[in-house]
Amino acid sequence: MTTTVSSASPPAVPVPAAPPPARTGRNRAGKQLHGGWITYTVLILFTLGSLFPLVWTAIAASRTNTRLAETPPPFWFGGNLFSNLDTAWNDANMGAALLNTAVVAGTIAAGTVLFSTIAGFAFAKLRFRFKNLLLTLTIGTMMVPPQLSVVPLYMVVAKLEWTDQLQAVILPTLVTAFGVFFMRQYLSQALPTELIEAARMDGASSLRIVWHIVFPAARPAMAVLGMLTFVQAWNDFFWPIIALTQTGNPTVQVALNGLGRGYIPDQSVIMAGALLGTLPLLIAFVLFGKQIVGGIMQGAVKG
Repeated sequence: MTTTVSSASPPAVPVPAAPPPARTGRNRAGKQLHGGWITYTVLILFTLGSLFPLVWTAIAASRTNTRLAETPPPFWFGGNLFSNLDTAWNDANMGAALLNTAVVAGTIAAGTVLFSTIAGFAFAKLRFRFKNLLLTLTIGTMMVPPQLSVVPLYMVVAKLEWTDQLQAVILPTLVTAFGVFFMRQYLSQALPTELIEAARMDGASSLRIVWHIVFPAARPAMAVLGMLTFVQAWNDFFWPIIALTQTGNPTVQVALNGLGRGYIPDQSVIMAGALLGTLPLLIAFVLFGKQIVGGIMQGAVKG
């Protein structure tokens, strides 16, 4: 008689669950990164330092020229802000200057974004002779100081009878070497070559590829380039002060230059004019700041 001995497995012993990891300021997958008090302190100090010039401009614009010359200078607002703003508005022809600057900066930004995107796409994805040489020459123009081109550029403007006209400021800066290089670097990584080849196989023309593929793919970089170009054109002073006059078609910077004339310039009125020239940029950033920052972050992720 054979006896079968059954070997019963021992009962499973429950293993205690591991305690959850302690919450720290380190970045983990799926969790948001939280900074400590040192990070917030540094950010607050940098924010206050960045806002100080704007606040000081507003304080100086609300005071008198005599009070600004005293020691110590004022550190709080006075009661002459609106009178100084009115004086700067009328003396500097600020209404026409703001309108002209909006037209100039908007046209330059739109033209730079359009032409730089097309040229950047050509240098990044198309094949043609002397491509590297042309790109090198384009980048090389960034090393030439703009002061060297003022005399021949003014001679051309005078020959065309464009002096004191807005096209004299707009046309020379409709495309920049920086914009072409910026868009070329972005499209080299953000735009797959296979997508362009597939569009070619489907019979799409070059214009259709640019409109339906290149522009949507380059939209974040185009937003960043447009913002940078608009701000630069708004604050440009060197060439507009040569090509334009305060009594004709001034931009904001040309108009502000007229406020500083005189035996004793009124610093409070100059600061009021500077405040008027800065407000449109601040309003634009408040209205479109979320889209601008989102375009920068999206471009950084794709790049």
